[in-house]
Amino acid sequence: MGFGVSYVLHLLLLFCTIFGCAWSQDGDVMQKLKASIKSSRSLDWSDSDYCKWENVTCSESRVTRIELQSHSLTGSLPKELVQLTALTDFYCSENNLHGDFPNMPNSLQNLYIYKNNFTSMPSDFFDNMSNLLVVSIGDNSFTQWEIPISIKKCLALKTFSANNASFVGEIPEIFGKENFPSLVTLQLSYNYLEGNLPNSLAGTSIETLWVNGQDKSTNRLNGTLSVIEKMTSLKQLWVNVNSFTGPIPDLSNLTQLTDVCFRDNRLTGVVPPTLTSLPSLKVVNLTNNQLQGSPPKFQNGVSVDNDLSGTNSFCTEGAGQPCSPLVNALLSVVEPLGYPYILAQTWKGNDPCGGNTWKGVVCSGGNISIIDFRNLGFSGSVSPSFASLSSVTKLLLSNNNLTGTIPNELANMPALKEIDVSNNSLYGQIPKFRGDVVVNTDGNPDIGHDKPSSPPSPSSGGNDKKKFSVGAIVGVVIGVVCLLGVGVLVFVMCRRRYNKRNGKVQTPNAIVIHPRHSGDGNAVKISVAAAGGSHAGGVGGTSGFSQSSSVQNVEAGNMMISIQVLREVTNNFSEKNILGKGGFGTVYKGELDDGTKIAVKRMQSDMGGDKGLNEFKSEIAVLTKVRHRHLVALLGYCLDDNEKLLVYEYMPQGTLSEHLFDRKDDGVKPLEWKRRLSIALDVARGVEYLHGLAQQIFIHRDLKPSNILLGDDMRAKVSDFGLVRLAPEGQASFETRLAGTFGYLAPEYAVTGRVTTKVDVYSYGVILMEMITGRRAIDNSQPDENIHLVTWFRRMQLNKDSFQKIIDPAMDIDEEGLESFRTIAGLASHCCAREPHQRPDMGHVVNALAPLVEVWKPSEPDAEDMYGIDLDMSLPQALSKWQNMEGQSTTLDVSYSSMIPSCENTQSSIPPRSPGFADSFTSADAR
Repeated sequence: MGFGVSYVLHLLLLFCTIFGCAWSQDGDVMQKLKASIKSSRSLDWSDSDYCKWENVTCSESRVTRIELQSHSLTGSLPKELVQLTALTDFYCSENNLHGDFPNMPNSLQNLYIYKNNFTSMPSDFFDNMSNLLVVSIGDNSFTQWEIPISIKKCLALKTFSANNASFVGEIPEIFGKENFPSLVTLQLSYNYLEGNLPNSLAGTSIETLWVNGQDKSTNRLNGTLSVIEKMTSLKQLWVNVNSFTGPIPDLSNLTQLTDVCFRDNRLTGVVPPTLTSLPSLKVVNLTNNQLQGSPPKFQNGVSVDNDLSGTNSFCTEGAGQPCSPLVNALLSVVEPLGYPYILAQTWKGNDPCGGNTWKGVVCSGGNISIIDFRNLGFSGSVSPSFASLSSVTKLLLSNNNLTGTIPNELANMPALKEIDVSNNSLYGQIPKFRGDVVVNTDGNPDIGHDKPSSPPSPSSGGNDKKKFSVGAIVGVVIGVVCLLGVGVLVFVMCRRRYNKRNGKVQTPNAIVIHPRHSGDGNAVKISVAAAGGSHAGGVGGTSGFSQSSSVQNVEAGNMMISIQVLREVTNNFSEKNILGKGGFGTVYKGELDDGTKIAVKRMQSDMGGDKGLNEFKSEIAVLTKVRHRHLVALLGYCLDDNEKLLVYEYMPQGTLSEHLFDRKDDGVKPLEWKRRLSIALDVARGVEYLHGLAQQIFIHRDLKPSNILLGDDMRAKVSDFGLVRLAPEGQASFETRLAGTFGYLAPEYAVTGRVTTKVDVYSYGVILMEMITGRRAIDNSQPDENIHLVTWFRRMQLNKDSFQKIIDPAMDIDEEGLESFRTIAGLASHCCAREPHQRPDMGHVVNALAPLVEVWKPSEPDAEDMYGIDLDMSLPQALSKWQNMEGQSTTLDVSYSSMIPSCENTQSSIPPRSPGFADSFTSADAR
C-alpha cells in the first residue's frame, strides 16, 4: 500500500512538473504584460487569477486569447509573450503601444496589431509561425524593411494586411499558390514598393488585392497589369495611384470581380469590353489615366466615378458614343505597340486632323499624310492596320525596338511614297511595294531571314533604355515647347485685342488692363498661365517654398494686375460690392466690361510687415503651383504700396457657412442631405489633392465652412490658402506657429504646434459634423458642456437613442438617408480621432463618400476640341474654356491629379471579416 501511495504521489509530482509549470509560466507572463502596459480606460486586471481578467480567455488555465484593441494602451509588449504557448488570438490594434514587437508563440493563428507605434518586428518573426491565418500589422511606425521572404513558411495564411507598414523594394515572388494555397486577402497599400506586380500572383486564390498609393516619389509600382487577367478569383482590385502603364488587360475570366480601381496611373488603350460587360461588376474607377477610344458604357447598376473623363483621352464625351473611323484606325495601329503613353497624351478628340496636334500624325487637306514614329523607343510589332490609312504617303518607324515582320498589307497602301523601318529588330521578307515607293530597312540584321537569329542580348538593354530615355526627353521638350507656343499665341491675341480696342487690352477672364508705365517701361501684364491655368504653376513663374517657412519670394510678375483696373471693376471697392469679410481682409465682387464677374480679396491695410506679406505670398505661391477643379482658381494679383489684392474666379453661391448657418432665416431652402454629401465629396477631393496627389504635399491649416465656396451648380471649391504650409521633404510632421480657427484645430496641433496632414483631416471631420447637425463648431449659445461640437457629437453618437437628435432638423430624412447619416457620422468621428495616426487619409474619406453621392452628369462640352484655340474667340471665352478642362494642368506632372472618387482604402488593416464602408469607420470590435 505504501508503495502504491508513493507511486501515485510521484505521478502527481511528474504531472505538476510538466503542466503546472506551464500554468505558472502563463501567470508570470501575464503579470509582465500587465506591468508593461497602461490604459486610460478601465481594464479590470485586479483578480489574482489571470484567467478572470477582462478580455483574457483561458482554456484549462492556459491563455488562449488576449483582446486589447482600442483600449488607449501605452507602453510596450514584453518579449516573454512568446512563452504563452497556447495563445491562438492576439488583438491589440488601435492603441499607442511602441517599441519593438516581440516574437510570438507558434500556436498563434490571428495577429492584429495595426494602428500602433511599433518600430520593428523581429527578422525571424515568421520563421516558425506555421499556424498563422490572419496577419494585420499596418499603420505602425516601422523603420523601412522589405517584405520578409520567411512569410512563405506560413502555409495556412488567409489574410496578410500590411497597409502603411513601411515596406520598401519589390513585391517578392512568394505570393503564389504553391506557398499560399489559402491566401484570400493581400493588402500592401501606402508603402514604398516599386517594380512590377509579381508573376506568382497568377492563378492564386486571392480575392482582395490592394497595392494602391505607394510612395509619392519616383518609386512606385509600374509595368503592365497583364498578370491580373490570370487572377481569376479576384473580387476587389485596387491598384490606383501608381505608375502602371499599357492597356487594361482582358478581364473576361474574372467573373467574380465586383470592385476595381485603376485611377491615377498611366494606363492607355481602349477600355476592353471584357470589363464593361462583367456581370459581377458593381464599382469601377478609371479616372486620371490616358485611356483612349470610346468612353465606356457600363451596365445598369454599376457605380462609375463622377469624373470619368478626368485626364483620359477618350474620343468623345458620351458613354458608348463611337469614335470616328479614322480614330479607330489609328488606335488599331498602336495596339501592337502597347498604346504608347507618349501618344495617348496628345491623341485627344475625335478628329486627328481637326486642328489639335496628334503626336506622330501629320495631316494635309483634312487627311492623314504622314505617320512619324521615329526615335520614340516603341516596342512591339508593325500593325497591318496601317493599310487602312489610305491617304498616308510616308510611314516613318525608324530607330525603335520593333520586332516581327513587315506586314504584306502595307504594300497595298495606295498613296504610300516612303516607308522607313530602319534600325529596329525586324525579320522576314520585304513585301513587294510598288516601284515608286522608297523602302528603307537598314539596321535590321535579320531582314530577309525567315526567323530572328537570336533574341536581343542583355547588353542591348542599355541601348534600348537609352533610346527610350532620349525619346522621353524629346517628348518632354516638345511638350514644354508646345506650352510656350500656347503662351506666345495668347500674348499675340492679347496684343491684337489691345490694338483693336484703342489702348484697352482684353485679358484672361476679360480683366481689362489699362496700360500704365512702370519702372521697366512695360505695361502691366496678365499671365498666360492665368489663362491656361496659372494656378497649375510652371508657365507663369512661381515662387518656391522653403522647408522651414511658408513662402519665400513670389516671382509671378506676369500675373500682376494694376490697382487702377481693380478699382474700376469693383466700383472703387464700394461697400455695395462686398461679398464677405474674413481675418485677412474683405472680398469684393467685380464686374468686367463683358459682364464676367470676379472676386477681389483686399488684404487688411493693418496687416503690414512680414506677416501680411507672407500670407499674401503664400496664397499666390500655392495657387500657382496647384490646379484642381475643387480648389478656387487664382487669376492674378496686385501689390501696390500698402495695397495687396488677389483676384479669383467668382463663386456666385457664396460660402458653405452661409448655407449652413446664415441663411436659415432668409427663406432660402436649406441644403438637402444629398447636396451636402456632394459638397463634402468635392472638398475631400480638393484636400486629397493637396495632401498627396499634387507635386508637393500642402497642408491647408484653416479648413472651415467659410473657406468653402460654392458655384452656380453648387459644386464646392476650397479657398483661402494664406495659412498653407508645404511639408518639408521626408518629414511626416514639423513644427510651425499656431494658426487656424478654434473649434477646427486638431488637439495635437493646438498643444505642440506640430503639424501633419492629419490636422486638415481633423478640421474636415468637424465640417462633416457641422453639415450633419447644422451646428457651428463653437456655439456659445449652448450650455457649457455642449459648446464644443466635437465633444457633444461624440457623446450623442454613443447613445443610440439620441442619434437622430444630432441631425439638422432643417432636413427631411427618410430611412435610407438615415443609414447614410450613420455612415457619415462614423466617418466624422473617425476624422476627429484624438490621435492623428487613428485618423484616415483623405483618400480614404473620398473612397467612403463617393458611393454615397449621386452621379453628376457633366455639362455639355464645347463642340471644339478642349485644346483648340480659335483666334476669333474672346479671351474671356478662352479662359472659360480652359478652366473647364477637367483635370488638365499646365505642369508636366498631371497624371496624379485627383478629380475623382478615390479608391483609397484606409491605411489601417482590415478586420477578419470583409468590411463595408460603414465598418471602416465604426469603433466596433475589430473581430
